[in-house]
Amino acid sequence: MNTRFPRIERAVVAAALILPLSSPGSAQTISTTLPWTGTWSTAAMSTGDHGFNNQTIRQIVHTSIGGTAVGVQFSNLYGSEPLVIGDVHVALRASGQRTVPGSDRPVTFNGQTFVTIEPGHIEMSDPVAFQVPAFSDIAVSAYLPQQTPMETTGHVDGLQDVYVAAGDVSLDTEFTGGVANALGAQSYYFLTDVVVQNASATGAVVAFGASITDGLASAPNVNGRWPNLLAKRLQQAGMTVGVLNKGISGNDFFTNGSGEAGLSRFQRDVLDQWNVKWVIISDDAVNNLIGGSPPTAARLNAAFTELTQRAHAAGVKAICSTLTPFQGVSSWTPDIEATREAVNAFVATPESGCDAVLNQATAIGDPANPAAILATYDSGDHLHPNQAGLQAIANSVNLDWFK
Repeated sequence: MNTRFPRIERAVVAAALILPLSSPGSAQTISTTLPWTGTWSTAAMSTGDHGFNNQTIRQIVHTSIGGTAVGVQFSNLYGSEPLVIGDVHVALRASGQRTVPGSDRPVTFNGQTFVTIEPGHIEMSDPVAFQVPAFSDIAVSAYLPQQTPMETTGHVDGLQDVYVAAGDVSLDTEFTGGVANALGAQSYYFLTDVVVQNASATGAVVAFGASITDGLASAPNVNGRWPNLLAKRLQQAGMTVGVLNKGISGNDFFTNGSGEAGLSRFQRDVLDQWNVKWVIISDDAVNNLIGGSPPTAARLNAAFTELTQRAHAAGVKAICSTLTPFQGVSSWTPDIEATREAVNAFVATPESGCDAVLNQATAIGDPANPAAILATYDSGDHLHPNQAGLQAIANSVNLDWFK
């Protein structure tokens, strides 16, 4: 792991660097004492794509907090061969694939313009002095000079256009020849984390869950996932808290398939994040209930307890979400509903270890029929909330938890 970006109490940069910012004549020092805090993240999984070769990928990330310096992390977690990345750049996004002229900054790795990431490994860049605005779009461009591993590490259902062009055009403001990638459903590739330095940052909260957290029913390219909406609320309240989305559609606590099982990926996706202070344990257990062989309430309760204990051991506060209703889904039964209600009752007890409860079930449930989503919040499949429902979840978060 790259020690230039140590985490939490070890968050100190080895040496100060002075690099130009976008405004002429200005300079910004990378602090040796400020911690690094996550501003954007996505949960790594295998995308199932066939790789890239002599192409540049321009990926758009939407920040939650701003900063005066930035680092970007790439992953080859699921690749079977080394991944070579070269000529990486960060820039402010103008629109579409275009970047703001003069905002581009080159990114290095151990002082080099390229990096080779071995299978199963990640690599964080060197720190880059770069004025990162809060709640804005940054373009991260990376040239892939040779065939990338056929098992691509990334994130499916990223809900954000990703642009691909032939050759090395990372520095090109217009991204000449670039087109929206047609390989996946707006997936992210290799890029998993963006961190910043911000003297006002009090920490980061990780939203950990499945498709509801991932924002599956929200519109592409609008950042309408409930963690995005929570980030906006925090910003409007004057609170500098990074919000990291670690939702994977289809994920559950116990089985691999749609990403690694929740219990398995919790360390990497939550506890290993930069300056993480809180986790919201969200909707993984919903998939356990609708998946065909639902576990008992006792087993789900034990999973919540395990995660809260692991969070506390790492100095992270655990906010547990109630499981949202899904009557109308074909696998729903009264017995499954009873299990859901039992789990929701458990997370409110001291035995759960939860430091607070985010009552998503109440936020989007039908008061006249709590087993079902309120019709005005139903995307149509009786499982996933629509945009109004995602906003209702974000609105139900108590911001005092993060003070």
